[in-house]
Amino acid sequence: MTTTQEPIDTAEFTREWEEWHAASQRALADPHGFLAVSSLNWLDAEPTRFPDAPGAWWTGPDGVWVELDEGEELALDGEPLRGQHHFGVLPERASLYVTAGAGVIEVAKRGGHDIVRPRHPDNPLLRDFTRTPAYAPDPRWALTGRYLPFEQPRPVTVGAAVEGLQHVYDSPGEIEFTLPDGGGTHRLTAFNGRLPGSLQVLFTDATSGVTTYAANRALTVPAPDGQGRVTVDFNRATNLPCAYTDLATCPLPPAENRLPAAVEAGERIPLERGGQP
Repeated sequence: MTTTQEPIDTAEFTREWEEWHAASQRALADPHGFLAVSSLNWLDAEPTRFPDAPGAWWTGPDGVWVELDEGEELALDGEPLRGQHHFGVLPERASLYVTAGAGVIEVAKRGGHDIVRPRHPDNPLLRDFTRTPAYAPDPRWALTGRYLPFEQPRPVTVGAAVEGLQHVYDSPGEIEFTLPDGGGTHRLTAFNGRLPGSLQVLFTDATSGVTTYAANRALTVPAPDGQGRVTVDFNRATNLPCAYTDLATCPLPPAENRLPAAVEAGERIPLERGGQP
C-alpha cells in the first residue's frame, strides 16, 4: 500500500496534540472515573456486602438486586433507593451508576458476569494521580491509511485483563497502513468507536512492556472519508484503564493486531505502574 502524506504544520500539530492530551488527562482525573474505582466485585446468588458500597448485592436469572438496611440509601437518576431494589437484567457492556454519598456505584455486566464496582473520589490512586507520560508528538506517526470494510460485521472474541474472561465485539472491517522508516504495511482489525462512523483499534507493538503498557493500547480512528481514507495518528494512542488499575476488565488486542515494529508514539507506561516521566 502506498499513501501520500499531506504537509503538516509542526507547530499547529503539536498544539493540537497538547490540547488533546490535556483533555484526556482531565477526563482520567474525573472524581468518578476509573482511577476512583476502589474494588471489583463479581456477583452471584448469595447476597453479599462490600466494605465500600452500601447494601447486600446479588444476581440471578432475573438480574441484579440490592437490599439496603435501615439508614442506607442509594440514588438512581436522582431518585432515592431504599430497602430492596431490582436493577433487572443488564445487557453485555452496559453500566448503571447509582450514587452513594460522594461516591458512585457502578452496576455492570462484563464477559457475561454481573459486577459491582464502587468509585470514590478519595481513592488513593485518583488522589495521587498527576499525569500520564507520553512520547513527544511527532507528525511522522500521523499516517494516512484506508478502511477495508467487511461485507458483514464479524464477531471477534478477545481475551481480557482479568484471567479467564472473554469479550466478543463485532468488527466492521480492517484498517491498512504503512509504518514509517520501513516498518512495513499492516492491517489491524477494527471495532466500532464511540462516535458514529468512528473506529477503534486495540494493539501492541515492539515497545509494549518496554516503554508502553504491555497488554494493550487503544487508538480511535475518525470516520473514513468518501474514498475510504482514514487518519491513523499513533500520537493519540492511549492506555486503557487496566494500565492503571487491576480492577478493570479491559479487552486485549486480537492476535493479528500485534505490530512487530516499535511504535514510539502515544501514551507510555503510567507512573503508577513504574513508568518513567
